[in-house]
Amino acid sequence: MSDVRLVVDGRHRMLVAAELVEVPSALWFDADEWRRGGAVAIETSGRGEVLIVPHGNDTWVLRHYRRGGFVSRVIDDHYLWLGVEHTRAFREWRLLRRLRAAGLPVPNPVAAHVERKGAIYTGDIITSYLPGTRKLSAFIAEGRAPPDCWRRIGAMIRAVHDQGVDHPDLTAHNVLLDGSGRCFLVDFDNARVKPPGDWQRHGMDRFNRSLRKVSLETGTEYDAAAWRALEAGYAGRP
Repeated sequence: MSDVRLVVDGRHRMLVAAELVEVPSALWFDADEWRRGGAVAIETSGRGEVLIVPHGNDTWVLRHYRRGGFVSRVIDDHYLWLGVEHTRAFREWRLLRRLRAAGLPVPNPVAAHVERKGAIYTGDIITSYLPGTRKLSAFIAEGRAPPDCWRRIGAMIRAVHDQGVDHPDLTAHNVLLDGSGRCFLVDFDNARVKPPGDWQRHGMDRFNRSLRKVSLETGTEYDAAAWRALEAGYAGRP
């Protein structure tokens, strides 16, 4: 028996875990519906905003897929339809579920949604909220990143890479820390599973550039010792 369930409702296709008792509704993914209900906290992300909404005993994070870069000036949130399993929402949902099953610290995927309109589609994903977490970039900006977090972050990145996952936006904005010192990696939009190659080193270089950029933008000093600890954690060195 499959551990996932596909629900089709007209133009809407929704993917949820089979163990989810509730039948998903397209209204789950309607940001305006949540706003009308008044149960929304908004957090800015790299491509707009995400909504943090209460649902029963859980709290959800709703993210609408939007384009980035130059093309976003022309096309905001539409993508070419190549089949439901090729949509960004379904790909990210399935990847998160795989990583969670492997015990990695990533958000729990609740549901994915696409709405097809002929040759194009729009998409959304809902994940469980990670309570008490803040972006690593916020800690750096305040000059108080926990000194023992760097080795754990390096080990986390290595664990993701060992699963063959190339995270295309590996930055200090997508690493979250909580009050107990745990770290999480979020925003796997456009991540790909690849065989071993140069992409692992490129990912680490990307993360290093991100740390330097945050330091430059916030007027804090780049912490070379922290980076050495992170690389030691990545390499599994004591």
